[in-house]
Amino acid sequence: MRRLLFIILALLVLALTPLSRQHDAIGVGSKKFTESVILGEVMSQLIQSTGRESVHQRELGGTKIVFQALVNGEIDAYPDYTGTIREEILAGEEAASLQEMRDALGRRGVMMSKSIGFNNHYALATTRKFADKHEVRSISDLLRVPAARLGFSNEFVERQRDGWPALRRWYGLQHRNVTGMDHDLAYRQLMLGVIDVIDVYSTDAKIEELDLFLLEDDRQKFPRYDAVVLYREALQRSKPQVVDALLRLEGALDEPAMIALNAQAERESISEPQVAAGFLKRQLSLHVDVAEETVMSRLGLRTLEHLDLVRRSLIPAILLAIPLGIWAAKRPALGQLILGLVGSFQTIPSIALLVLLMAPVATLGFSSIGTGSMTAVIALLLYSLLPIVRNTYTGLRDIRQPLRESALALGLSSPFRLLKIELPLASPTILAGVKTSAVMNIGFATLGALIGAGGYGQPILSGIRRNDVGLIMEGALPAAALALAVQGLFELAERFLVPKGLRLF
Repeated sequence: MRRLLFIILALLVLALTPLSRQHDAIGVGSKKFTESVILGEVMSQLIQSTGRESVHQRELGGTKIVFQALVNGEIDAYPDYTGTIREEILAGEEAASLQEMRDALGRRGVMMSKSIGFNNHYALATTRKFADKHEVRSISDLLRVPAARLGFSNEFVERQRDGWPALRRWYGLQHRNVTGMDHDLAYRQLMLGVIDVIDVYSTDAKIEELDLFLLEDDRQKFPRYDAVVLYREALQRSKPQVVDALLRLEGALDEPAMIALNAQAERESISEPQVAAGFLKRQLSLHVDVAEETVMSRLGLRTLEHLDLVRRSLIPAILLAIPLGIWAAKRPALGQLILGLVGSFQTIPSIALLVLLMAPVATLGFSSIGTGSMTAVIALLLYSLLPIVRNTYTGLRDIRQPLRESALALGLSSPFRLLKIELPLASPTILAGVKTSAVMNIGFATLGALIGAGGYGQPILSGIRRNDVGLIMEGALPAAALALAVQGLFELAERFLVPKGLRLF
């Protein structure tokens, strides 16, 4: 009993001990594409030039996720586009003019800068081979090619006012072969010939690199998407010098310059912080020291982040799942309900679960995005329950009846039988469930990068975005190695946790 209590106490301490973090840092967010990450780095370095600490929460996901993080105060500023703000954030509101947009944002505690200096609008692109073969020069020309395979980013597919649904109605397009996919993967699919037309951002460096043909928006559907800085009104009140630094971006960056910055990151494999620092030095005569990243420094940081996600989710999952498994085994009528409930979490797609959990987590006052995200921790905890609950249930239910009857005949109490006989007999099966859960948890933890939670998923997402296989492997291989290492540690722990007579050799 004492050993069990000591183990539980040690696990609780390990799970609840927080990592040291910079609480006074000003948070900057960015979406999951190269240009947004570069602009986020520029903003972060501008803040640092005022002597303030800044944390850039990179690649947080789509528009609504990042904007909600801004409203909730989890970040203080991020770059966005007027067309996206009008059509996505303020959908359903009359906000035709910039002043109307500012008024609507102000009611949410958000302020908007003037244009950074360039317009990055949506466009449709195809290969020159496809354009020449089918004589397609404009979006209207697609009406003559109804069998064309369209592959659009998931956000573009869903955007009702300035995405595919509106474009289809505006042009009368009848194409049914439309696939939603990651924006960066769409370029690969297009060049492989899997799809024929994709949506692009007009300042994407890949357009020139891949020699793509932009279809003319001949009926003028797409609005202007002037890049702007969104920031919290509270930041203006409390730290006006920081806002003044951010507003130095107004009119500082035109379209050719933005395309060149994107190309540096994607084609020349220069890190976004270095790209941002170079721009600030050239354009604003501002020198910012940026530590040069090495593979080992990135690996060390991502390992710490990944281990933090795993220990804060897996340990509570173990402490919760084993009692649930015991309860399910002891109460058969309730057992199926418990097994069904924990099993249902496995059926929810990971990105959907992350998004569903963000609002309640933020309401409770916890961090829903970024490094240390409680959203990612809770999602991982829920995904980790099933193997442990099921194996605990199975291990206890599979104890042979003669052994149960012998314990009853000796007059042993129910708690004594559970702790001294039943759990030790079931321990090999329970530990097998814990090992399975640990390996699953390490794999699922890479998905936390979808909301900026860090870990090995961050280089994987960045590698996909920049079409860098080496960067993808920088996340994938350590994740696999960590899973094997943790499994090995549990094999060693089995000698301590499983009674000698029950060990399988």
